[in-house]
Amino acid sequence: MKPVIALVGRPNVGKSTLFNRLTKSRDAIVADFSGLTRDRHYGDAKQGAFEFIVIDTGGFEPEKPTGIVAMMARQTKAAVAEADAVIFVVDARMGVSGQDHDIARYLRSANKRVLLCVNKAEGMSESPLLAEFHELGMGEPHPISASHGQGIRSLIDAALADFAEPEPEAASGEDKPIRLAVAGRPNVGKSTLINTWLGEERLVAFDQPGTTRDAISVPFERAGQQFELIDTAGLRRKGKVFEAIEKFSVVKTLQAISDANVVLLLIDATQGVSDQDAHIAGYILEAGRAVVIAVNKWDAVDSYQREMLERSIEQRLPFLKFASVLHISAIKRQGLAPVWKAIADAHASAIRKMATPVLTRLLQEAVQHQAPKRSGAFRPKLRYAHQGGMNPPIVVIHGNGLEHVTEAYKRFLEGRVREHFKLVGTPLRIQFKSGRNPFDEA
Repeated sequence: MKPVIALVGRPNVGKSTLFNRLTKSRDAIVADFSGLTRDRHYGDAKQGAFEFIVIDTGGFEPEKPTGIVAMMARQTKAAVAEADAVIFVVDARMGVSGQDHDIARYLRSANKRVLLCVNKAEGMSESPLLAEFHELGMGEPHPISASHGQGIRSLIDAALADFAEPEPEAASGEDKPIRLAVAGRPNVGKSTLINTWLGEERLVAFDQPGTTRDAISVPFERAGQQFELIDTAGLRRKGKVFEAIEKFSVVKTLQAISDANVVLLLIDATQGVSDQDAHIAGYILEAGRAVVIAVNKWDAVDSYQREMLERSIEQRLPFLKFASVLHISAIKRQGLAPVWKAIADAHASAIRKMATPVLTRLLQEAVQHQAPKRSGAFRPKLRYAHQGGMNPPIVVIHGNGLEHVTEAYKRFLEGRVREHFKLVGTPLRIQFKSGRNPFDEA
């Protein structure tokens, strides 16, 4: 699974700037104002062959137990509990504060691997000013500049030093088990569904959110096909830092989704599509995983609720319109056979091989049927296509001026490819590669 790194420190030391630098995004709001980040943010990052998850946290003030500051502290403690390594960010310009000492004491008690990161240290790698940070007792300080990108590579190399280098993904084969992750918000029936499949009480199922405390992997065989069932977690670890609100560990679901071949997104028919369901669905799409949507507890709602739920799925999950939507009751064992067929179809689509001559012919037929819109005096020219990857399927299209192809035309091409290859339950990514225009000035 992907390692998890949490960024912790007092307000306005540059944690969100570092988060944006690592994730190559602008997901975290950055401003010269303390206490801007309140919730914890999750993002994917990559350095070399390593992929990892970064958690950005709010300013940590462990000694102030009331109000919004206490809520921020609780979020930070949850992030520390989820993390495999913690980067403790301090400010080189402000020096060591009493609050830094408080955070250092907490991190020592958390028994985590901690790296001390001294931010805003442009050109200070050999400065004697770094010496004062040794008094925190957190080991050798790593001077960086998050805003300028200095020293970050060596910091992350040190943070990932204890993790084994990931092995290259083997080609999908018939003898390799299909990794199936069951994802959804707490108390939706994930463990009950897996127990029903297995025919035994393999996982603890209880009518209370957060019963599952880690991602559980269970081998399973059906109709000669080997599966690895992954029940995603509620809480990752037991601990007093988790209050009633901390019943869902996002990071374990993110890890399970990224490790899976197919994700079964379970929705509670009695609760409808929540923001959490939409966030999980968005991450499944971003990770490029094949997906099947199963609406559990279908027997517990009336016809009006069913109609409203179907409308809610269309409105809140329009980006998963390629996924099959099935209605089940895990506890009553109803509607489970079609789920397996949808899972098999989604996995087969995700690893479908698409021949270059067929893709090129499809592309040419699509252009003849409907040419891309002009951009000024020129029209993008789409010449040939080939497959660039599987799980998710990637189609690479070559030509000239392809940066001017509209999103609507891209969706049109995607529909043609989906229809021909009968792709269901999997995202399809289309990438454009433009050749150099010989008439452009050098």
